Amino acid sequence: MSTSSAHPVDIVQRQLDAYNAHDLDAFCACFADDVRTWRMPDTSTPALEGRAALRAFYAEQRFAIPSLRAELVARIALGDKVIDHERIHGLRPEPYDMAAVYRVVDGLIVEAWFFPA
Repeated sequence: MSTSSAHPVDIVQRQLDAYNAHDLDAFCACFADDVRTWRMPDTSTPALEGRAALRAFYAEQRFAIPSLRAELVARIALGDKVIDHERIHGLRPEPYDMAAVYRVVDGLIVEAWFFPA
């Protein structure tokens, strides 16, 4: 299936599945070459810019943690945006909640905003 014809929810679910499988190639394939991500409340500078930076960060800082996983608590789809309420396991001693807002264009995530609880 071509990613450009996929619904935004399908793309976001695909990246969540790849995240939980620690499949770096499948995960990065869900993002545009020029993806930008933000860690809120900072809106002045993206936390990551570009798929290469995303790949390096997740390879070194996330997928190297065996217990890392994200549990989907709730999801809202609204046009080109998908808003996930996720419970993150493995980064802190206790799981914590995060809101993730993904904007999908032409079958790829082009922007993501992460709001930790």
